[in-house]
Amino acid sequence: MTLKIDIDDSAAPYEQVRAQISEQARAGTLPVGYRLPTVRGLAESLGLAANTVAKAYRALEADGVIETRGRNGTFVAAAGPAAEREAAAAAQVYAERARRLGLDEATALATVRDALRAGYGREGKG
Repeated sequence: MTLKIDIDDSAAPYEQVRAQISEQARAGTLPVGYRLPTVRGLAESLGLAANTVAKAYRALEADGVIETRGRNGTFVAAAGPAAEREAAAAAQVYAERARRLGLDEATALATVRDALRAGYGREGKG
């Protein structure tokens, strides 16, 4: 991971960190699952305050670009085409399992719809 902070840039340093990590993740330069440096470690390497990097990480997490796994660290999250590929693989596994369980297509699909509604916090059809 290569980041460069330009002190003459009109964008705040945390925004520069956020934008560069986001772009590198979107471009695949930082692949899904890539472990990011600790807040303190990245701050030291860039010559920034830890709070600046922490603010960038919080924004990236809110955007779904990265995910924090507690003491295990912070990682690039699945997004865009990578997320779609991961979802398609999960759907394939589900379809095979539902078939082995003897569910018909309508029941398997209804189960997925219910799970999606629950996961996205919606009631009713949508």
